[in-house]
Amino acid sequence: MSVAVKICGIRTAEAREAALRGGARWLGFVFYPPSPRAVAPEAAAALAAGLPEGREAVAVTVDADDGLLARIVEVVNPHLLQLHGSESPARVAAVRARFGRPVIKAIAVSDAASLAAARAFEPVADGLLFDAKAPKSAAGALPGGNGLAFDWQLLKGWSGRLPWFLSGGLRAETLGAAVALTGARRVDVSSGVESQPGVKAPALILDFLAAAGRADLAPAPASELMDPSER
Repeated sequence: MSVAVKICGIRTAEAREAALRGGARWLGFVFYPPSPRAVAPEAAAALAAGLPEGREAVAVTVDADDGLLARIVEVVNPHLLQLHGSESPARVAAVRARFGRPVIKAIAVSDAASLAAARAFEPVADGLLFDAKAPKSAAGALPGGNGLAFDWQLLKGWSGRLPWFLSGGLRAETLGAAVALTGARRVDVSSGVESQPGVKAPALILDFLAAAGRADLAPAPASELMDPSER
């Protein structure tokens, strides 16, 4: 099986078209104003409308309150919610229950301890996303989309209960090595397919998706084949 891809930070029709044409499984829309990839719910709704069967819209938020989440769900009607802030397991459970959408929880990884903290979300989330934790010295760093990779060796042999995404610093040229080392079956990319922060380059999107198609893996157990939306 090939690696399933989420293109995150979609803001234009051209990026949407490239993601769909190349075979992206998920399209991510960012609702976090400090990010150069942020979109208004109305703009995201237009881009998420009419997705082909088997393609899903993901609403990416950072410590969003219920008011913002309610507006996103009403206007955009995303298939999944991604919580990319410092949300606790209790908050993840509450969001999942209130809004009736599968939830992906992003985990900021810097060392084995931060990776181990992901276990607390297994009873309440539908999927995990492992991203690099920005160093405190990084000026203007965002919760995600910084183009930073963590030590992929940390994920080698990971045997969690939930489907998970590898994110952080991925590009078409590095994807094969990352997948071979971690065994990731789902990957998330944002800055790695941009010509500048927030500007998706269709050619880079297509190159990344082609690389994902070449990164074949052995068949996975049934539990690992389950998409977050099916849990």
